Amino acid sequence: MLLEGKKLLVTGVLMDSSIAFHVARLAQEQGAEVVLTSFGRTTRITTAIARRLPEPAPVVELDVSSEEDLAALEGRVREHVDGLDGVVHSIGFAPQGAFDFMRASWEDVSTAVQISAFSLQALTKAALPLMDEGGSVVGLTFDARYAWPVYDWMGVAKAAFESTNRYLARDMGPRGVRCNLVSAGPIRTTAAKSIPGFEQFEEAWGSRAPLGWDVRDAEPAARAVVALLSDWFPATTGEIVHVDGGYHAIGA
Repeated sequence: MLLEGKKLLVTGVLMDSSIAFHVARLAQEQGAEVVLTSFGRTTRITTAIARRLPEPAPVVELDVSSEEDLAALEGRVREHVDGLDGVVHSIGFAPQGAFDFMRASWEDVSTAVQISAFSLQALTKAALPLMDEGGSVVGLTFDARYAWPVYDWMGVAKAAFESTNRYLARDMGPRGVRCNLVSAGPIRTTAAKSIPGFEQFEEAWGSRAPLGWDVRDAEPAARAVVALLSDWFPATTGEIVHVDGGYHAIGA
């Protein structure tokens, strides 16, 4: 019961293959009360998927690119819980044009950066009034130290995301809020399927990762998120925890 009595906001639950879904499931199993977010047409899908959790979770409207939604987040969450102990950022999006590095337009790139990087600051800022007693913000990234095949401007956005986490750790620390990321290996999620050529990651990862890697299993990454949401990392912030079978440590 690592999260007994804690109240969490989890973004990014779209299908039961989502890392965020497994975070929400494990969090409930570990004693947490969970509120989910979704927006627009995906809200109906998220609401249906939420029924597959051990306990059905409420879903609040949140488009992280909408100032109105961000401003309304506190009130919407307080309809279900009286505060938050943790927030999970599992949000990323890039238009198809952003997956062609040399031909991408600034319009496509700026969208990728806003949704996939700036939103970490925007979400944390919006949730902060709910975290009077401190807490933990955990985001999901894909190792941005390297130039990956096909990832292109989403890789640049992830580099900005990782930098954003460090600055958040600096500014949120005095408020008792820890900010960390989990760098997961490739998982066959809805988001991954939208990346052209994603199968290149799948082919390479299993043979190179010392512990092996199953692209169908989101639970290892979800467990790391749950651990960082718990009180077992009280002095850890600004960190990136790799959950990738050890791939990041191997040169060739």
